[in-house]
Amino acid sequence: VLSKTTKLILLDSLLQEIMVSSPEETGLLPAGFLTERDVEPVGRWFLTQWDRLNSNRTISTGILSDSSDDEDDGDDDQLFEDDLEYLRSLDPKEVKDQDHYRVLGLTTIRISATDDQIKRAHRQKVLKHHPDKRKAAGEEIKEDDDYFTCITKAFETLGNPVKRRAFDSVDPLFDDDVPEVMKKDCKDDFYSVFEPVFHRNERWSNKSPIPKLGDDSSSREDVENFYSFWYDFDSWREYSYLDEEDKEKGSSKWERKEMEKINRAQRAEKKKDEGKRIRKLVDNAYNSDPRIARFRKAEIDEKAAKKKAKADAIKARKDEEERMRKEAEEKARKEKEEADKAEKIKLEAEKKEREAVKKLLKNERKKLRGVAKDHDMFAENEDEKVVHLAEVEKMCELYTVDQLKDLNERLSVNDTARAVFLQEVNKMNQKLAQERKQVAEQSRGGGGAEKSSSTSKEWSHDELQLLIKAVNLFPAGTAQRWEVVAEFINQHTKTQEVKRNAKETLAKAKDMQSGNFAMSSLKDEVNKMAYQNLQKGQKREVVVESEASQRTETPAEALGFNPAPWTAEEQKLLEQALKTFPSSTPERWERISESIPGRGKKDCMKRYKELAELIRAKKAAQAAAKKS
Repeated sequence: VLSKTTKLILLDSLLQEIMVSSPEETGLLPAGFLTERDVEPVGRWFLTQWDRLNSNRTISTGILSDSSDDEDDGDDDQLFEDDLEYLRSLDPKEVKDQDHYRVLGLTTIRISATDDQIKRAHRQKVLKHHPDKRKAAGEEIKEDDDYFTCITKAFETLGNPVKRRAFDSVDPLFDDDVPEVMKKDCKDDFYSVFEPVFHRNERWSNKSPIPKLGDDSSSREDVENFYSFWYDFDSWREYSYLDEEDKEKGSSKWERKEMEKINRAQRAEKKKDEGKRIRKLVDNAYNSDPRIARFRKAEIDEKAAKKKAKADAIKARKDEEERMRKEAEEKARKEKEEADKAEKIKLEAEKKEREAVKKLLKNERKKLRGVAKDHDMFAENEDEKVVHLAEVEKMCELYTVDQLKDLNERLSVNDTARAVFLQEVNKMNQKLAQERKQVAEQSRGGGGAEKSSSTSKEWSHDELQLLIKAVNLFPAGTAQRWEVVAEFINQHTKTQEVKRNAKETLAKAKDMQSGNFAMSSLKDEVNKMAYQNLQKGQKREVVVESEASQRTETPAEALGFNPAPWTAEEQKLLEQALKTFPSSTPERWERISESIPGRGKKDCMKRYKELAELIRAKKAAQAAAKKS
């Protein structure tokens, strides 16, 4: 009986004889029947012909190769195990939890398996466990629950280098245990305990060659190189196989992006834990290594010998340096203490002096105001009283302590108080007029902005009040602040024919806020308004001698209003109450008024309307300024 290989060789020789001999020579065809033509193979036939001509192979090479593959398959039966019980226990729906190497029968070689071995193992499993073959053998096959799906998934994972790398990183049979630090009496077993662990973890290294742990005779340089390599260990191990979220199942791009973000965070955390594990392994080995202890002892002894040789000289030099350092520090400390003490005394003296001057100035101002009030502002009528009130405030603002003290002494004489006051007012106004004249002369010939400001129409009382209100309403930092302020004044002024621009408004505000009190119209207006409010308050305080008709409340109080201005604390309470009790709250304004002592329902509603009107005006001014 001829073997398969012998038969193929005989067939090949027969074919060669037929191809060498012409059909006309063999008598199969009449002479002249065939016409010779040059034919060149193309495509895959050209490549096959070229390969055959350059490799001296016959046409039966492929057939012989197939036969050799069949023989190799016979050897694979011994290399690749077939755990049928494990295969039947697998759940096709949980293929991620299976051991892919065990499924293909590569349990023993695992990460060492080559790509060719994986392909042959998969082919063997397909030939043995394909559903069609098992069905033909009479085995019952479930359509959607067959373990052959697990074999396919195992080959897809191990046949893809990226997926295989991910699975190898979380190989269920890999031992991640790290030996603990060994005690002194057990360090003889150091090499037998730690060397297998380091060898096991070498697979994760990106760098090569990898230094070995060595033995007790290894040099210090080799030992240091070993630990340096592992302390800077560069691992390719990654944990994408353990991703909890499968981004391919995401229904949208955003959802897949979020899943990938979660997976990256989990991988980074596992990578960090792996780094800690390797670091712990190296630390435990370093602390247990008897060679390290020996090297340390030798180093300590060497240093001790050097220190002992230089001990006396070093000690003497250090003692001298210490003595000089202490002397310098003590000297610097005393100098610093003296300087700090002198500076402290100086600052305290200056502070006391400032406080004393401030206190004296306050007392003298208070005394001047009191004297003026006692003499009814040195006035003979109401108009003169308003003017003198402003003059008193000018004096309080401009005069020094000595000037105020001298004035108060001269005003203490009741008989000549009015004459002294009028004389002092004239003197002060003359001085201020002289100062104004000097300022005017200095500013003569200035920029066009100043000229236009001086020639513009005078500001009315109504415009000044609107300017004061707008400056407080639109603080510094507001976009296009002065354009907004000018627009606010133009919208609310009573004299609509006069339009103020941002340049005029800014110039007037600077003029009102200048340090020269005489040039400050703002303070004059404030003083007049304060005096008028004082007069109104005095007029309201009417006392009727008849006890039967005695009534001290004002008309506003009779209507349920509190005429007193709102304080900052009351304003905060109102704002908080408005947030606490929204518009849907029953009896809202009653509850809000209960939260603010001294304020009734009508007071709160009126204040709310004022604030709303103020906000609307502010928004309208800003909108108009943007349009312009």
